[in-house]
Amino acid sequence: MDTERQWTRPDHGTAGDRPTTPGWRPPRPRLPLRLVVGIVVLLAVLLAVSRLTDLRLWPSLPNPFASREVDRSQPVLLKSIEDLKVYKAASGNFQVLVDLEESARGIPLVIKGERTLFVAAGSVDAEVDFSTIDKGAIEVSADGRSARITLPRAHLTRARIDPDRSYVFSRKRGLLDRLGSVLSDNPTSERQLYQLAEDRLERAATESGLVEQAERNTRAMLESMLRSLGYRDVTVTFRDPPT
Repeated sequence: MDTERQWTRPDHGTAGDRPTTPGWRPPRPRLPLRLVVGIVVLLAVLLAVSRLTDLRLWPSLPNPFASREVDRSQPVLLKSIEDLKVYKAASGNFQVLVDLEESARGIPLVIKGERTLFVAAGSVDAEVDFSTIDKGAIEVSADGRSARITLPRAHLTRARIDPDRSYVFSRKRGLLDRLGSVLSDNPTSERQLYQLAEDRLERAATESGLVEQAERNTRAMLESMLRSLGYRDVTVTFRDPPT
């Protein structure tokens, strides 16, 4: 034969040959079945380890629809500065359960009315006002060994409700009150609950002996301080403020 021709099948070409069959594509390489199974098992193991140990094995993508909080508050404006002339001698922590019910006479609570259980926690301080002490309140003996101090009686401050430890335990409202809260622009305020809780805490502080404890603490503080200055006999008495 004058010329030699290299015959190949249309679907199997040799290197450097281009197939002439229309629509022919080279076969895609396939991964072995064992490799696919191994990758799936490895991903399952990594997922289990990350959930059990809270370990981030891959970066987490941020949520584009996540809510955000923007603080547009204005800078704090200093209005005034006052010198404190009181000594906080004792502080009491209290807790009270406020049970407030508002209902209409002759109408069941399920129709008209509201009952709220409010757990309030707060504190009341007992202070001694040093600003009212005059020159005659401190008497020192001629030998400089004895001192006598007369102070006004301790008084209680207003109760302070801690919002982090106070909460509404339960609230039951009638049908008409529920509809009114939906249609009204002003939701039910909790100011009345806070005011009732403050009054209860202040009454409890009055009966708790907090004032007497504050006077004992003040007396002990002054006696310790004056004795460290060389006074051997220190007497601290409390009197009611002049009316």
